[in-house]
Amino acid sequence: MNTQPASAYFLQEKKDPIVQHTLSILVDNEPGVLARVIGLFSGRGYNIDSLTVSETEHAAHVSRITIVTSGTEMVLEQIKSQLERLVPVHSVADLTVIGEAIERELALIKVAGKGEARVEALRLADAFRARVVDVTNDSFVFELTGKSRKVEQFITLMQPLGLTEVVRTGIVAISRGNEAMNF
Repeated sequence: MNTQPASAYFLQEKKDPIVQHTLSILVDNEPGVLARVIGLFSGRGYNIDSLTVSETEHAAHVSRITIVTSGTEMVLEQIKSQLERLVPVHSVADLTVIGEAIERELALIKVAGKGEARVEALRLADAFRARVVDVTNDSFVFELTGKSRKVEQFITLMQPLGLTEVVRTGIVAISRGNEAMNF
C-alpha cells in the first residue's frame, strides 16, 4: 500500500490552469475611459498582455478596446464582470469563448547588417510576407502583419541577422461570422 505521510508538507494543491483570453470592450469615446479600464486591471493586480484601442463608431463616439489578459477561469470571469459594471462600458465580449476569432498584430522590425546577413534577412522577409518599408545601405525596416506567433518567429529569426529594434501594436481581434458586437 502506497500512502504518503500525514503531513501538510506532502499535500498537493490543485491549481487551476492559467489561460489567455482576448476581450473586446465597447466604450464611450471620452476622456478618462481608458484610464478607468486600465485602473480596474492595475488596482486588482491583473496583468494586461496586449492592449489596443481606437474609435470604431465615429458618429456614436464609441471606441473598441482589445485586451489580451491571462488568469484562471474564475479570475477571467471576475474581470469581465467588473468591466461590465463600469459606466462608460457598453459591452464586453470574450472572443476566446465566443469562438475562433481573427487576431492580428502589426510589427515594425529594424535589422542592420551587410553582406550575407542582409541577403538572408530579405529572403526570410519574403518567406514571412514582410514588406520592406525603409532601406538604407546598412539596414532595413520590415512591416509584418499576422498572428503574434508569426511575429515572434520572425523576430527570433532576425536576431542573429542584426535585429536592432522592434515596435509592436498589440493584438486587434474580431469575431468570425455575421454577428456584430452590440452597444
